Amino acid sequence: MAKTSPASATVTRDRAARLAKFLKLLAGVAKTRTVLMAKLKTDQRAFYRDLRFLRSLGIEVTAAGDKYLLDGPLESARAKLPCPDPGLTMAEAAQLSRGTSEGHRKLKRMVESINGAETSAGGTSFR
Repeated sequence: MAKTSPASATVTRDRAARLAKFLKLLAGVAKTRTVLMAKLKTDQRAFYRDLRFLRSLGIEVTAAGDKYLLDGPLESARAKLPCPDPGLTMAEAAQLSRGTSEGHRKLKRMVESINGAETSAGGTSFR
């Protein structure tokens, strides 16, 4: 299966919360699909759709018999989940893009691609 970039994956807040809960349930002790579906309150179709999605993000989940288990640390898997749209205004996005981390630079590139490089470089258009 081709790997999906978290940046290109769009999820709703509800789905992001369900995926995070799915990961938490998969961590530690292996569980059956039936138990996981009951705890997630999903049907079989949604279970497999979410499992495929997690795997497409590079999150390794082992299926041993009828049980599923997260391979690797929970926090590493959570870090790969896409973030739902926070509903920022362009001014808020420009303000958050002023930092120096990779996340700041990524947000800055997005703001610049929408509004042009001159708007977020000095921040003058979003005060």
